[in-house]
Amino acid sequence: MTNPGTLYQQVRSHLAYLKLGAVAEALPSELDAAAKTKLSHTEFLHRLLSVEVDATEARRHAGRLRFANFPAPWRISDFDFTAQPSVDEALLRDLATCRYADDATNVLFIGPPGVGKTMLAIALGHAAVDAGLRTYYTTAADLAARCRKAAVEGRWANTMRFFKGPTVLIIDELGYLPMPAEDANALFQVISQRYLHGPIILTTNRGVASWGDIFDDTTIAAAMLDRLLHRSVVINITGDSYRMRAHRARARKLTQGGNA
Repeated sequence: MTNPGTLYQQVRSHLAYLKLGAVAEALPSELDAAAKTKLSHTEFLHRLLSVEVDATEARRHAGRLRFANFPAPWRISDFDFTAQPSVDEALLRDLATCRYADDATNVLFIGPPGVGKTMLAIALGHAAVDAGLRTYYTTAADLAARCRKAAVEGRWANTMRFFKGPTVLIIDELGYLPMPAEDANALFQVISQRYLHGPIILTTNRGVASWGDIFDDTTIAAAMLDRLLHRSVVINITGDSYRMRAHRARARKLTQGGNA
């Protein structure tokens, strides 16, 4: 008969060989729990495998989060819907289920600076990561710069494949800076690559009628909009800037303090 201590060490060795580190770490406590509660073999095995599954999912989630490149940890729960009544909370919570990704429906947030477009886009991005979807965030300016560099270095095709790869691509801050023809063409190529294949979440401070001003080319603007709007949810956000509202609140507080 095999010595119990030797058998235990062999089990640990097998777990290490199979790279089941979470199970190896949990084994002593799970053995104690099994003995105390008289678990069946099947129940014991289920508990051990659940530990490894949870650890594997946590690692994968952390990897998706690193890849996503989010600049902030915002979630839907962080958004103050009462401060922005133009945003349909029910619609946003429905979008957070990520059903839009099933048929590559784009999501466009349109509104002036400071009304929460980026916050909502990133919040949807976090929901996508939580749902197991590979997601990537970039600003329009950074995307254009990356594509310019790729063209110079002969990596254009690789870069196009990179931007086509994520299930969800977030392009933030379109329209804050004018885009020369080269940059406009790069953005058009990315949008075309993803058309009907993967959704884009896009934020812009310009209404669709003004896109010709962003690119200084109404033809390419129309071609982008044709692809983006064909299958899309467009959310127009109005109201005051969060930052300006906070600034006014601080100013009032200082004024009231000075008059006290």
